[in-house]
Amino acid sequence: MNRILALVAAVFLGGPVFALSVTAGDLEIIHPRIPQPAASAKAAGGFMAIVNNGTEADRLIGVESGIAAKNEVHESKVDANGVGTMEHVDAIEIPPGETVKLEHGGYHVMFMGLSGTLTEGERHKATLIFERAGRVEIEFEIDPPMGEGGMNQSDMDHSKMEHGAEGQ
Repeated sequence: MNRILALVAAVFLGGPVFALSVTAGDLEIIHPRIPQPAASAKAAGGFMAIVNNGTEADRLIGVESGIAAKNEVHESKVDANGVGTMEHVDAIEIPPGETVKLEHGGYHVMFMGLSGTLTEGERHKATLIFERAGRVEIEFEIDPPMGEGGMNQSDMDHSKMEHGAEGQ
């Protein structure tokens, strides 16, 4: 009986920590997620961790999805005066043997011109485009809305940023 209980406990406790994970060659994409934006939001941020288990660097150079008119890789920064900016980047370097986190206040995927509301619990397909690994199909899970302490990028005014009028 103790062996059965131990086996059951191992099955439930030994499962993955993250809801979604995709492996493509040397890369592992862990828990792609979008905090649920407000129903009226025109933009949303996508986050994940990318692990490079290989011996050569790779670069995230693009993203495609059906949830927004425009999908880009961005970086948020805060300057010495405390002013926050967000801008499109051509690529995110994924060094060999390292993990790069796409998270609030740093690198992230930006979905601009949302085609509809995103509801907690939904999953939406997307394609990450890497220089070496190529096109990697993933699903973003819509997580609960962000709590205090994080910036909800869905409420930001993207018309003032350097991605043009179409990113509004």
